[in-house]
Amino acid sequence: MRAVCIITLGIFIAATLKADEVFPKASWKDAPDPLASPDAYAGGALSTFAGQYPQSFNYYLANNSFCSQVFSLMYETLLDMDPLTLEYTPAIASKWTISDDKQSFTFSIDPRATWSDGHPITAEDVRWTYDAIMDPANTTGPHKVSLGRFSAPKVLNKHTIQFTANEVHWQNVGAVGGFHILPKHAFSDLDFNNINFEFPVVSGPYQIAEVKEGIALHLARREQWWQRQEKRNQNKGNFEILVFRFYSERENAFEAFKKGLIDIYPVHTSRLWVKETRSDKFVKNWIVKQKIENYQPVGFQGFAMNMRRPPFDDIRVRKAMAHLLDRERMNRTLMYSQYFLHRSYYEDLYSPAEPCTNPSFTFSPERAETLLKEAGWAANPETGVLEKDGKPFAFTFLSRDPSSDKFLQIYNEALQNAGIQLSIERKDWAAWAKSMDTFDFEMTWAAWGAGLFKNPESMWHSAEANRPSGNNITGFEHEIVDALIEKQKTEFDVSRRHADCRKIDAIIAQSCPYALLWNLNYTRLLYWNKFGVPPTVLSKYGDASASLWYWWYDEDSAADLEDSMQTDSPLPPISPVVDFDQEFTPENASTHTSSIENLAP
Repeated sequence: MRAVCIITLGIFIAATLKADEVFPKASWKDAPDPLASPDAYAGGALSTFAGQYPQSFNYYLANNSFCSQVFSLMYETLLDMDPLTLEYTPAIASKWTISDDKQSFTFSIDPRATWSDGHPITAEDVRWTYDAIMDPANTTGPHKVSLGRFSAPKVLNKHTIQFTANEVHWQNVGAVGGFHILPKHAFSDLDFNNINFEFPVVSGPYQIAEVKEGIALHLARREQWWQRQEKRNQNKGNFEILVFRFYSERENAFEAFKKGLIDIYPVHTSRLWVKETRSDKFVKNWIVKQKIENYQPVGFQGFAMNMRRPPFDDIRVRKAMAHLLDRERMNRTLMYSQYFLHRSYYEDLYSPAEPCTNPSFTFSPERAETLLKEAGWAANPETGVLEKDGKPFAFTFLSRDPSSDKFLQIYNEALQNAGIQLSIERKDWAAWAKSMDTFDFEMTWAAWGAGLFKNPESMWHSAEANRPSGNNITGFEHEIVDALIEKQKTEFDVSRRHADCRKIDAIIAQSCPYALLWNLNYTRLLYWNKFGVPPTVLSKYGDASASLWYWWYDEDSAADLEDSMQTDSPLPPISPVVDFDQEFTPENASTHTSSIENLAP
């Protein structure tokens, strides 16, 4: 596994500050993004699969990766990040200062910054967005965590706003510099919880052009984007139209992809990758099949158990459920042994030099039986069903995708043999998300992405265990984990902070809030061979969504594809494996990477 050891210089800013140090540094210059190809040009369209139709496009209300993508295209933050060094760079704010005590952050809004309707972006917009997120009446749970460390910001003047933190935290500058700013004049008279699908005023490079409910979202490129001419934005955001298509099942989306209705398809199903990429479209290179290796953070997925309710409030039961999950068989028979099996909630914090020692919870009905007996469950001699206090061991698995059925079938075999009754309730994405918001489930399949900078607070702190719409869906609570989370807040040395996260990870793994599943540490990508792509294909830390920013519609490639399909002839082969480190090798590459050890103050 490629370990993510590249860490931003920016998060160390507050560790060595002088009074009110000003950023960006005088040495910073607006320069072209080295990942963006100088051959890129604007035009054409890109169609992608966006999953099931969401309950909202509002990222503050629907905390998922799709809504995060859409908001990043429509709305901007006070600060941006360099795609290689991950240092903070100007965005809405042209400069900012951080006080010597690491608790005061003052941002100067670029006077050129404007909304799509011509109104200037002001400090009042920033204050209003903060207030909307923190309003207890608004279901913005996960976003309240980091901003909750601040008092309400002060509007010093039209273009200056100041945030004051109630506590020192390594993430503070990113928290206030990294949330998307919304237009006060467009939304202040509306119920924030009902701002879901209409966003008439934006500030970013794209805006909504058309919404086909349940079918597709179309975003149009804004030529008048106020940052369009900045050097760092050249040859990026090139497509005139971005189309996000919705399908209830990934299989249907894959069929649409093969028909050309979708242009790019990241593969999350091994059978498709191994068995369904052998037709002429793939053999003749009309569709490109590539394995992309970069530094994308590795998340985790598993069967989440609601620890607020019996029987999953008992650690012995949770461990038994993990031992009844035959991941090895599923990986071998359903996924062609393509995945590694999770042992951690922070897989990319480990390496051969720092191996993971968490329990693996291998398939063991015998161990599960022992644990269940210890928890007081005994088989009814007539039915064979486990009972405790006169009640059978029966639970409901909340599902949102029929593709999970084949895994649940194998799981159910082991559960039945153990005397446990499983029923499945299926909901669409929006209904499933509502159940997650209110913790109305017993067990479900949950998959989480990962950030480069590990902050366990929103998912694992006890204070988040009962916050509606939060990320701590299992209701995990642990005093030692709470203490370690509090400790790492003021730790600016990343290596020491990661050491604390590994301690947190070990405790969580022992507590077993999830029956962990499996993952990949690379991206499996399919796309129609009509696009220009940079040599690295994706960005250094990005997933398939990097295509929205760095790819372009190449008229010559599109013409070659059309000609090859008409004449039933092949296109030239393209490398099946792309390694970021091999493809990105400028002379100054060393200036873009820093080890944890070198960055420690």
